[in-house]
Amino acid sequence: MELDDRKKRILQAIVNEYIDTIEPVSSSSLIQKYKLDCSSATVRNDMAELEKIGYLEKTHTSSGRVPSNKGYRFYVDKLLKDKALDINEIKYINSKLQSKVNQMEEITKIATNTISEVTHYTTVAIGPSANRQIIEEIKFVLLGSRMLMAVILTDTGTIKETIIKFEKDITQEQVDTLNIIFNNKLKGRLLASVDMPMEQYIMSEMNYRIDVIKPIIKQINKAINDESKIYLNGANRPFDNPEFQSTEFVRNFMNLLDSKNLILDLLENEEDFNVYIGNEINGLKDFSIVTFKNKVGGKDLGTIGIIGPTRMDYSKVISVMKYINHELNKELGDGKEG
Repeated sequence: MELDDRKKRILQAIVNEYIDTIEPVSSSSLIQKYKLDCSSATVRNDMAELEKIGYLEKTHTSSGRVPSNKGYRFYVDKLLKDKALDINEIKYINSKLQSKVNQMEEITKIATNTISEVTHYTTVAIGPSANRQIIEEIKFVLLGSRMLMAVILTDTGTIKETIIKFEKDITQEQVDTLNIIFNNKLKGRLLASVDMPMEQYIMSEMNYRIDVIKPIIKQINKAINDESKIYLNGANRPFDNPEFQSTEFVRNFMNLLDSKNLILDLLENEEDFNVYIGNEINGLKDFSIVTFKNKVGGKDLGTIGIIGPTRMDYSKVISVMKYINHELNKELGDGKEG
């Protein structure tokens, strides 16, 4: 059913009011606060119709209504408006983003922390997928007569390090040769394309024994595949929300944070931006996750997710995300805005 403009305004007002107050919304409160320019009877009839088609729910303790997951979905998809950040929030965000960044991958961590601090929700993040990163350099450093460190640098600024141990001595001359061979064969390749058997890339040009090459290949593959570790910030920040007075709600929230595979699946979605609401996804139940790819200067630096109750302030969350991404691109993205 297509909603007319009045029903859209009423639904938008109910969602905004419930986000602000967590109290069931009545027709009289809407007319007083949102200047709907229609009678209380008309608002009641429209609210009853919105409930009938599944956008609102009636609580047992009040005659007022609250948004359903379907109502939140319509609100996010059709009615959401950017929320202006206040001057103190803007100053705080800008001060956080001016931190010294030594590696591009640190940008996502800084953005994740800042979003959590400004929105008061929990944030999660993963680094960019190996499927989209290109190897810029591989560097081998001799740490001892039988120990080598391999450092892989990608075009996104991600640095992967691994330690390789040998049963026999290796020389600096061998290490220098390894640097030349591995860079000749792997520089410019997608990180994900470095797979077994990598021997074929190297053995044709190298006379060293297989017992030197195999440990290197094994450890480099381990470092490459050891990605998608979830970075989590502000696990306790949503506890100020009234929902968290319920022991069951807290338990469900902690179970969600423990559901690493579910969170990874949502963060690894190929879309640049998504909102997952409540029971649309098995395992979310009373929670929502807003995800977006952190792109700076056209480079994918990973994906950030914001977790909160379904009553989360979607407008505030999305506005903060947009502002932070805009500022990062202005400062670090060579003028290219994401």
